[in-house]
This record gives sequence, structure tokens and C-alpha cells, in this order.
Amino acid sequence: MSDSRMPHLLRLLGAFLAVSVGIGLVGAGVVIPFAGATGGAAKSTATGFNELDDEFTANPLAQQSKIYSADGKLLATPYDANRIVVPLSKISPWMRKAQLAIEDSRFYEHGGIDVRGTMRALVSNASSGQTQGGSSITQQYVKLMLQEKALRNDDQEAAKAAVEVSYSRKLQELKYALNVEKTHTKDQILNGYLNLAFYGDQAYGVEAAAKHFFSKSAKDLTIAESAALAGVVQSPSVLNMRTNPEAVQERRDVVINRMQQLGMIDAEQAEKAKAKDVEDMLKIKQNEGGTCSKAVDPYFCNYVIQYLRQMPELGPDPDARMQAVNTGGFTIKTTLRRDWQKELKEELTDRVPQGTERFGSAAAMIEPGTGKVRAIAQTSKYKVGLKKATTSYSEQAWTVPAQYGGTNGFAIGSTAKMFAIVAALEKGMPMDATVQTPPGSQATFMPKDFDQKCTTAFPWEVSNAENGAGGTMTLAQATKMSVNTVFAQLASEMGSCRIPKVMAKMGLSDGYGLPYGLNYNDGKKVKDDYAVSNLVLGSDSSTPLQLASAYATLAAEGKYCPPNPIESITTAKGKKMKIKPPPCKQVVDKGIARGATDLLTNTMEPGGTAAAMVLDDGRQAAAKTGTTDNNKQSWFAGFTPQLATAVWVGSPIREYEMTGVNIGGQYYGKVYGGTIAGPIWEAIMNKASEDMPKKKFKKPGDKVVNGDMRKIPDVAGMGPTQAEEKLKKAGFKAKVGDQVNSHAQPGAVAYTQPQGRALKGTTVTMYISNGVPPYTPPPPPTSTYTPPPPVTTTQQPRPTSTSSSSRSTSKSSTSSSRPRSTSRTSDKPKTTTPKPKRTTRPSSDGGDD
Repeated sequence: MSDSRMPHLLRLLGAFLAVSVGIGLVGAGVVIPFAGATGGAAKSTATGFNELDDEFTANPLAQQSKIYSADGKLLATPYDANRIVVPLSKISPWMRKAQLAIEDSRFYEHGGIDVRGTMRALVSNASSGQTQGGSSITQQYVKLMLQEKALRNDDQEAAKAAVEVSYSRKLQELKYALNVEKTHTKDQILNGYLNLAFYGDQAYGVEAAAKHFFSKSAKDLTIAESAALAGVVQSPSVLNMRTNPEAVQERRDVVINRMQQLGMIDAEQAEKAKAKDVEDMLKIKQNEGGTCSKAVDPYFCNYVIQYLRQMPELGPDPDARMQAVNTGGFTIKTTLRRDWQKELKEELTDRVPQGTERFGSAAAMIEPGTGKVRAIAQTSKYKVGLKKATTSYSEQAWTVPAQYGGTNGFAIGSTAKMFAIVAALEKGMPMDATVQTPPGSQATFMPKDFDQKCTTAFPWEVSNAENGAGGTMTLAQATKMSVNTVFAQLASEMGSCRIPKVMAKMGLSDGYGLPYGLNYNDGKKVKDDYAVSNLVLGSDSSTPLQLASAYATLAAEGKYCPPNPIESITTAKGKKMKIKPPPCKQVVDKGIARGATDLLTNTMEPGGTAAAMVLDDGRQAAAKTGTTDNNKQSWFAGFTPQLATAVWVGSPIREYEMTGVNIGGQYYGKVYGGTIAGPIWEAIMNKASEDMPKKKFKKPGDKVVNGDMRKIPDVAGMGPTQAEEKLKKAGFKAKVGDQVNSHAQPGAVAYTQPQGRALKGTTVTMYISNGVPPYTPPPPPTSTYTPPPPVTTTQQPRPTSTSSSSRSTSKSSTSSSRPRSTSRTSDKPKTTTPKPKRTTRPSSDGGDD
């Protein structure tokens, strides 16, 4: 031995001597070579050993959680460590024997430290300069547990120290091993070790390894499979069964031979176990979790993971919650109907095939009254690490908002009109209210036509689709045919700022969580400043999940339930976690919701925009189509009492017009909400509703149907302040108008406009008396004209002049003379001879009769 190795050896032996004395090995007769080497190094090491904690506490092992669909199908297994903890009784006896044969064959005979093995390793390491194993199963269990605890606490330094090759670490391991042997049985220690050991390829513990490499449980492992797993523990990064099966096979045979030497198996069993190649034995699982990219439904998996990060029941902050999910071994049951999801995906890709260069499609299904997310799907394929998303491959979900791994969404078009309908009914407008707009397909609205914070900066030109006529029509007709100009006028009449309030309480925001419909300034949305075009015609963006949830609020008769993908969470110990689903809230009066629903059923009647999407077997539904400017985005949102679905078809990356296009092998002149999205909605709603009872929507009451019409109080003669108070008490707004002539005293209310009855909330204008009585014109004459009696004389009339001047004067005089009135009555008629007409001679003639 060279002199250069002597200090190293002396330090080693001195440390071990200190340990040996501490645990009574010297007293037991164990001979230590160079025992005299107990200088300062040995003394300091012994001091450090004695200062270590005596008690070793094992943390619960990190293990994989499992995410299931509502119908019990495994969707994903998120984890930091792919581990499934099982008791020793569920591990094959061959696996136990194989692990002991290659790691610690005297495990059941020695204490926490295998003195022979440790001595042999120490001397070998000192003499050769190489590291040789000598740790017992108990020592390895301690080492792995210390590493696991450090990783669970996110202490990378401690995790590194737990496995470093150093004497201080070895001393700590030795002392803890002694404590573990006092507090655990041998079977408990072996069970803990088999659940902790790393077998490569992210498989921790023998159960996860058996499932990953052989697609079976640990209890079913054969001799050959057990030996292969046991052999890789020594160096799992090098001995990887998936990437290096030849090296694993060589190591496996060493384990099998060792098992034969120890009498665990006979020669025949050994030869049979070695006869099969490791590569042929492998049945590696491809989709078992770890990341959502391996999940059956990656977009939904991502949504669930992001949702879990925001659940306070799982921890104080997102990182703590994620660690709990990845290491807690939870069983997470979701609300997803896997069968509906599959059907929805097929419907989407049939009509908008994956790979279509410019266009894509997505949809979401919500259960009204609970908010349970029943399905989300899109036409793209999930792929991570993309530098640029396309219509074919995307890591982002098009169905959910950005906070859950989605996007800002897409402009929702005329599906936004639903919120205007609710706002109008809430104001008290009757369902058959008449809205008057200029006839024709266009109308211009000015900024002053709308509420100040919900208007337009310039004259707003509103056009109807396909030259649709405007003019005077009822709210029901305008909804049925989706007439833009009528809804713009409706927003003006009822107050445009009512609409964003309705949107907010029904759960609609943009994909970034900001209020829907805000104006932009320098690329940022301006707080409390809305664009009326966004509010009425849906020019702002949102996602299918949010839109489906808002429509589900109507289906639930005004009760809004935030979307929720989690049904239950069960801990690794089988205890159900107490979780609070997002609270539902009655945000719209039931009668109002029923009225809006009733109006939306009109769209599915003949002549309506959704008339072609009637559901099977007469199942009642309500719906609204939506198409944006230039046909770039299209929607169909609708619901039955039991299910709400929103379908989007459009351009997800860069906007393109859907005019004169081929999509899915079919040519479309123009794509509207009812063109592609509508048939998708109809197909999936029919499929999902097959086993549901047919339910009818409840009818609204008279107050909603007829509107909240109220009697306007008579305030004539009152002072403006007193009159305003009385009008407000009756449910009206009041404002002072012009001064008018009136018999009322000056300053008093002369009259109001309107009078009689009006909708609750209507502004009543009070006209004020100036004290000047109004002008009263004189009455018209009361005498009546009676023609003169017939003339009976036979006298011939005097000849008249034939000059033009004479005729003119005669006419003038005749027309100005006042006729005489006579009256005569008789029991029988009299015989009379007509009297010739008398003419007046012109004054120039100097004569008269």
C-alpha cells in the first residue's frame, strides 16, 4: 500500500472504530485492523456521531395521484415520482427474494448494520480507491427516505447530501439504521425499501415499476421479471430496461444465479428464467401520466391540473397545491363524461378535420345548476415545446380561459344578444315589446344614443346580415331573425350599460378574466369604458367554456354556477377530502330567465336562424347563432333544461374570412353560426341527451310576458321636488323639462310626459308652469245656413249684361250677399213653380230691382 493512501485509511478506520465503540461492536469481539489508529480524526468523528439525532422519522412516501373521468376511466396520473405504495403482501415473493439476494442476503439475520459487509466494503474501498457497496437494506432504506424527505421539502442541498459518498453521511446512515431496527419490523423495513427504490424511467417503487415495464402488478411478477427489476437498483440510469435491455439482461442473470446459490430457486427455475430476452419481456406503458402530454385527454388534463392549483383545500399557494397533487397519491374524480368527450371530438374533426390549414373548431359542455364540466374538445392535437402554434398542433386549449392554460378566446358574435334580451326583460320590457328602427338593412347610431360609458366614439353604422330588413318589429321577431339594427336600438332604449352588468353576473368575461366588452387604448383595456358594438354584436372575445356556462345560467332558471371539473378527491389513505365546490348564485330572476329562454326557443322555429337544428323526438331546446364581421368566427350556443353546449368554428391563429372556402371537403359560400357549428351542436346534444328524460322549459309569468307596466302618478300642481319624489316612489325616473303655459301656479308641474302607464324605470319628464294661462281661441259661429224657399212667380228675369266686367262684378256681389233663411212646415207637400234666378245689375248701370 502506498504512503499516499495511509492517511485516508487511517481516517476511515478511526471513524469506523468510533462507530464500533458507539454500538458495542468492539466489546462484542469484532477485530478491527489498525485499531490503534484513533487519533484526532477518529475523536472528532465520534463526537459528530454522538451529536446526531437518535430518532429517525419516516415521512409518507410521495406517490402518483390518479385522475379519473366521471365514469371511472383513468385519464392521467400526475406525479413528481411515479410511485404506487403497496403492502408487502401485494409484492411477489420472487421479487422480495431477488432484491434480498442481490442487495442483502443476510437481511433477516443481522441488525441494522451488516458488520461483515460494512467491514469488507471499508477495507476494499480503502485498498482499491473504488466504492463498493456494503450497506444493508435498512441502511439503504434510511438513505432513500432521507432523500425523499428532502425532495418533499424542496431542499435540493439536503437531497444531494442524503446520497453523497462521504463518511459523515455514512455515519448518519448507520446511526439511523440502528434506530429503525428498534422501531420497525424486518418486513416493514423491506416493504418501505421496495416502495422507495428507484427502478429507472421515472418508476419509483416496485408497483409502479412493474406496471410501467411489464404492464402488471407487483404481486404477479415472475422470477425473470423480479430479477430484472432487482438488478437495476444498483445503477438505474445505466441499467435502463427501455434504453439498454442488453445490459439489464446481463445483470438479471447475475441476480438469478445468486438466487440459485442461496437456494431460493433451483437450477431448472434458473435456466427457465434466463431463457427469455429482457427485450421480449417488456410491455412498457406509453400513456400513464407524469405529464399531461401522456394523458388520454391532454387538454382536459391540463385544465384539471390548473384548476387544482387554485383549490385552497390542497395547500396555501399554487406550488404547495401542485406538490400535494404530484406526491399525495390522490384519487381525483372529475366531472368529465369520457363518452361525450369522444363523441364531441369526432363530431368536431369530422366537419373541421385536424390539419385544416386555416380553420379549427372547439366546444364545451356544461351541466346547468351544478357547473360540472361534462366535455371539452378541439380539433388540434396536443403538443408541447412548439415554437409556434398552428391549427394542427397546439399546447393551448381553445376551450378554456387563459388562467387554466387556454387563450383569450374568440369574438362571440350575435350570441351576445342573449345578454341584451335579459337586460331588456329586467328593465321591465314586455316580451312582445315593439322596437322601432329605420326600415332597410342599415341604420346609423350616434354616440349620444347610448349611455356615456357604453357608447361609440364615432357614428356607428349597423348592418343586418344578408340585407335583412329592419324597421318596426317585436323583440321576439328580432330575436328569431337576429336583426342587428333592432338590437342596437334596443340597447339605446333600455340603457346600454345594463348589458355589461348582465354579462358579468352571468359569468361572461374575456379569456383573460377582464370584463367583457371594454374599449382598448394603447393596446390595453380601459376600466369601466365599454364599446357598444362589443356589447350588442359580440365583437370582444371569450371561450366556449365561458359562453356555455353563461347560457347554462338560463337553463338553470337564472342560477349561475362557475365551471367546475372536480367531483371528488380521495387521499392515499382512502379518506374523502372535504372540498367546497364553487358556490352557485341566483343572479337572474327565475321569471326573467324563463322569459329569455322562451324568446330563444323562437330561433329554432321555422324562419329562425337555428330552425335546422331541432333536436330529436321533439326535445325542447333554446339557442342562438353567432357570426362576426366578415364571417371570421362563428358560434352556436344552446341548451336544454339538462345540458348547455357552445360550439365555435373559426380561425384560431390568424383571422381569415370563411367565405368561398372548402372545409372538411365541403364548399361554403359563407359560414354562419348555423352552417357548421349548428350541426355539430345538434349531433352532440342528441347523443348526450339519449338517456335523459324529455323536459319542457317553464313558462314565464304575466309580469314578464306583459312587462312591468305601472301607473304614472298624477303630479300636476305639485312642486318639482315633491313630484319627483312621488314618481321615484312609484318606480320611475324623473327629470325637469321646459316651461309651458299653464293655469297652474308658476313653478308647479303643469303635466308629465308620458302619462297613464309606462314601464318601471321609465324616465318621466315634468313640464313646469310659467304661470301664463294658455291661449284659448274664440268659439266658431253657431248659425247654420238654410237655403231660400223655392220661388213660385212666373215673372221673367231682367236681361243681364254680357260684358265680361259685368259678369265679374255680378259674381263678386252674389258671393258676398248674405242669404235669407226661411222655414216652412206642412202636413202635405205644396206644389210650387221654380223662381228664376235673380241677378244683380252692375252699379255702373245705375239700376236695381
